[in-house]
Amino acid sequence: MHGSPDKKKAVVLVSGGMDSAVVMAMAREQGFAPYALSVDYGQRHTSELEAAARVAAQQGAIAHKTVRIDLRSIGGSALTDDIDVPLDEVAGDDAIPVTYVPARNTIMLSVALGWAEVLGSSDLFCGVNAVDYSGYPDCRPEFISAFERLANLATKAGVEGAGIRVHAPLQHLSKADIAREGARLGVDFSGTVSCYLADGEGRACGHCDACRLRADGFAAAGIADPTRYA
Repeated sequence: MHGSPDKKKAVVLVSGGMDSAVVMAMAREQGFAPYALSVDYGQRHTSELEAAARVAAQQGAIAHKTVRIDLRSIGGSALTDDIDVPLDEVAGDDAIPVTYVPARNTIMLSVALGWAEVLGSSDLFCGVNAVDYSGYPDCRPEFISAFERLANLATKAGVEGAGIRVHAPLQHLSKADIAREGARLGVDFSGTVSCYLADGEGRACGHCDACRLRADGFAAAGIADPTRYA
């Protein structure tokens, strides 16, 4: 598959979940040629990487790259260490849950930034969300704006080129808004995986924070959630 020469390239972080599937559709609608990047960081739910490949193919990615970074070697999260994922719990407003992966979004955006430089792209897209999210510090608007400043200081493209832009189009949308936007753009949510404890076939547990946020979002949007449960 080849990108149109008149389209600007964008590197889109694709996790396999509903948010990044919608982000890629939004990037395409904005006229970008999307290059999908997934990170295999040693997460429990490896079926999300298979979902990422499905999303990239369905959304017409020009290329899809999966980069291996072993965050399990440092641990510190229920997603990368022998720490139980909380089930049927609601964290306090100020609590950062054990599913937070130390520096994950900083690391993934840094890899995306490197690939963007290689591709000659000035645009990164990611699906971070500051409304219906789990309290992660690297999902806040302040983080995105700070990373964009860093990107423009730290790269040849930022110093000599047109400048790097970090797009986080879901930042201020609720999960219901995201479901509606995906429906408008024709996103096939059936191939996405959101669950922290998804099994090898991508079936969800229905009890973790990610499952709860997703189910509540689809319900609030009045859209059928195609999630398959174990």
